[in-house]
Amino acid sequence: MTTFLVLAALLVAVVVGILARPLLRAPAGTTKVDRRDANLAIFRDQLAELERERNEQSLGESDFQQARSELQRRLLEEVQPAEAPPTEIGAGRRSALALLIVIPLAAAAGYALLGTPRALDPLQRQARVTPEQIEQMLGGLVEKLRKNPDDSQGWVMLARSYKVLGRFPEAANAYGHAGTLLDQDAALLADYAEVLGQVNGGTLQGKPSELLARALKIDPDEPQALLLAGAAASERQEFAAAAEFWSRLLAQLAPGSEEAKTLAGAVDKAREMAAAQAGSTKSPGSGKPAALAVSGEVVLSGRLAGTVKPDDVLFVFARAEEGPRMPLAVTRATVAELPLRFRFDDSMALAGGRKISEFRTVSIEARIAKAGKAQSSSGDLFGRIGGVKLGSDNLRVVIDQVQP
Repeated sequence: MTTFLVLAALLVAVVVGILARPLLRAPAGTTKVDRRDANLAIFRDQLAELERERNEQSLGESDFQQARSELQRRLLEEVQPAEAPPTEIGAGRRSALALLIVIPLAAAAGYALLGTPRALDPLQRQARVTPEQIEQMLGGLVEKLRKNPDDSQGWVMLARSYKVLGRFPEAANAYGHAGTLLDQDAALLADYAEVLGQVNGGTLQGKPSELLARALKIDPDEPQALLLAGAAASERQEFAAAAEFWSRLLAQLAPGSEEAKTLAGAVDKAREMAAAQAGSTKSPGSGKPAALAVSGEVVLSGRLAGTVKPDDVLFVFARAEEGPRMPLAVTRATVAELPLRFRFDDSMALAGGRKISEFRTVSIEARIAKAGKAQSSSGDLFGRIGGVKLGSDNLRVVIDQVQP
C-alpha cells in the first residue's frame, strides 16, 4: 500500500511540475534587451553614415532628412518596452497555484469514485478460499484428468493438492498415475515416498525405501530424499547409514540455522547409536568384530596440509575391488575432523546398493573434494589403499596425492 501511494504522489508531482513550469517561468526579457541594444548601435552607425554622405555632398538635404526620419521611426519602434504586464505575470502564478491544488485533489477524488481503495489494504487482497471452493477446484481437476489421463503434470498437481489437505491415500493414487514424469524427478519420487509412508502408518520400509533409492540415484543430494532415507535407515536400526544420509543433508543447510542445529543433533545421536551398536557386535572375550567390517583412520600428509581449509569436504569410500564402481559405503566429514576414524559394514550400505559382505576384498579411498562433490575433479587431494580384507582393523589411509 505504501509503495502505491508513494508512486502515485510522485506521478502527480511530475504532472503538476510539467504544467506549472511554463506559468511560473519569468518572462524572457533579457534576450530582447540585448538584441535592442545591438540594434540601437546599428542605427547610430547608420545615422553617422548618412551625415557623412551629406557632408560629402553625395546625399542631398531632402534625401538626408527623409532617410533620417525613417531611421528615427524604426528606432522608436525598437525601444518600446518588452516586459510583460504585471497583471499577466500574476495571472500565470495564480494559474500555477491553482494547478498545484486542483490536480492532486482531482486525482484523489477520481480514484475514490472509480478505483478500488479497499485494494490498498493487504488484508482485503488476501484470497479467501472456502472449503467448498477447494472441493470444486479439485473436482474440476479430476474431471479434466478423466478426459486426459496422460496429463502427468495434472496428476502431480492433484497429488500435491491431496497431500496438503492430508488426504494421503488419494495423493498416493494420483502419484501412481504420474508415469515417466515421476520416474525422472528425484524430488517427486521423494514426495511420493513420504505420501506412501503416511499411508502405511508412518513406516518407510518397502516401496517407500525403493522410491528413495531411485531418487538418490538420480540426484544423490536431493534434500527430502536424504532426510527420508536417513529416517528409513534409522527405522531399520542402521544408524551409521542414517548418520551418513543426514550428514550429506546437513552440508546443504545454512550453518547456525535452527534446521542445521536440529539435524546436527540427530547426526550425533545416530553416530552414538552406531558406535554402541558396533560395540555390541563383538564376540565375548575375543576383542575382534564378529561382523564383516573394515575400520581405521584417515590422516592428511604434512606436505599437503597448507593446501586445504578446515571446511573443505572430506569423503571416505569403500568400493569393491572387482565389481561395480558405485561405492558400497561412504561417510562424509570435513578437514577439520582429521584425523578421522571410520568403520564400514553392511549397516552402511547405500540405499539400493550392494553390501560390503558380498565381496572378499575392498579398497578404501579418502578424498578431499575441492568442489564439494563426491565425484572426483581436478585439484582434489586423495589417498587410497587396496586389497583390504573384510575384518581388517586399524587401517591407515594417508591423503598424499593430488588429482591431475
